[in-house]
Formats: sequence, C-alpha cells, structure tokens
Amino acid sequence: MSSRKNILYLFDVDGTLTKPRQRISEELKNFLLNEVKTRVKVGLVSGSDYSKVVEQMDGEEITNQFDYVFCENGVVHYQQGQLKSTQSILNYIGEQTLQRVINFALGYMSKLELPAKRGNFVEFRSSMLNICPVGRSCSQSERDEFSKFDMQHRVRAKFVEALQNEFKHTKLMFALGGQISVDVFPIGWDKTYCLTHVVDENFAEIHFFGDKTTVGGNDYEIYNDDRTIGHKVTSPEDTKEQLKKWLNIE
Repeated sequence: MSSRKNILYLFDVDGTLTKPRQRISEELKNFLLNEVKTRVKVGLVSGSDYSKVVEQMDGEEITNQFDYVFCENGVVHYQQGQLKSTQSILNYIGEQTLQRVINFALGYMSKLELPAKRGNFVEFRSSMLNICPVGRSCSQSERDEFSKFDMQHRVRAKFVEALQNEFKHTKLMFALGGQISVDVFPIGWDKTYCLTHVVDENFAEIHFFGDKTTVGGNDYEIYNDDRTIGHKVTSPEDTKEQLKKWLNIE
C-alpha cells in the first residue's frame, strides 16, 4: 500500500456502491479493495448509522478495510472498527426543538395517502433524525413502489419544503435521504462534515462519488464543495466505470 497516491476517494453508499439498502456486489467489492485501494486511499460517507453501513458492505471485515468510514454524514467517525468521534443532535438542539420536529413530521405524514404505509416513521440516530413517509419497516417491493410514486408526486421534496418553512428559524437542515426518507440534521452536519476529519492528512485531491447531488439531495453539499472533486453517478455499475476511467484501470 506504500505506493498509493496521496489522494482520497470518498464514496456515498446507497445508489453509489449498492442498490438502495442492499448489499454491495462481490464484483464491485473486490474491485474497490483490489484495484482502487491499491492506488488511492478510500473512504465511505453515508447518512446511515454504522450497523446499516456494515450490513450493506457485507460485514465488518470488509467495512474495516476502508481507510475511513464516516457514518451519519461523518459526524460519527470510525477507523478500523474503532469509534473515533461522535456528536449528538439532542445535545445540540435540545429536547424541545427535537420534539417539535418529530410532532410536526408525524402530523404531516399522517395526512399523506401513499401506495403503502408501514412502521418506523421516525428513526433517532446519534447525529440526525431520519423521517420516512412509507415507514422504514416496509418491504423491498414496497420501498421500490414508494420510490416510483415519490419521483412522480415529489412527496419527499414537498415534505422538505414544509419542514424548511416550519423550522426556518432553527439551526436545522432537511435533505432527501437515500431512496425513501428525509434526513434532519444541524446546519453544517451535512456530508462536508467528514472533511474535517482528514484536514491533517493534506491530501493532494479528495474525490467524492455520489448520486443525490442536486439541490435537496444529501450529496449536494460535498459534491459542490471547493475541497472536493465531485463525480455524479447513476448506479454502482456507473461508479465502477467512472473509477476505471479516472484511475486508468483496464
């Protein structure tokens, strides 16, 4: 690994390395670890918590082979399976504001008519809230059905607009998370937060690969940040093709 360039390649997970909430393919996993990691340093940056990242990367052994694992936008930082740092949204905004957001979100979602509704509509994570109109306990087919419905009717985009309007005087941001949810986190705790952990490494370049790169998506800020070279991808297969091009891999 000593021949690796002083360059960092950061990857979103959902839609970039895996299909939403599914496991990485053997082919892409081997490609990243055997071809990409031998050339540059590699890191993951996801809005999900550590357990979900581990699940999608096919276990801790694989996850820990990445040089950096930034969960919950990098506010929760792991290296080689060890928690290096974390922050708390509860401590930052307080119980009163947190409950206001939850109550408003539940009230808003109660009025939505969707193809399906299941359970686990609000998930409390260390650094953020994840709000899901269809419910995170939905099946894969229900998830896909909601995703198609959402693209047509902009359910989540309208939800984000309502949240932004209701909480415009707070220190909170709202962004589309993954395929079916909305992420709520303090201003500045988007994926650019992970860059604070690598300042001392003085990388010559930091590349970021993600799919939700438009305004309102949770890759938007880091994709457009002056400190990164952003790459918009459309699928795990597209990610691999772009990597082959950038790293001159045959």
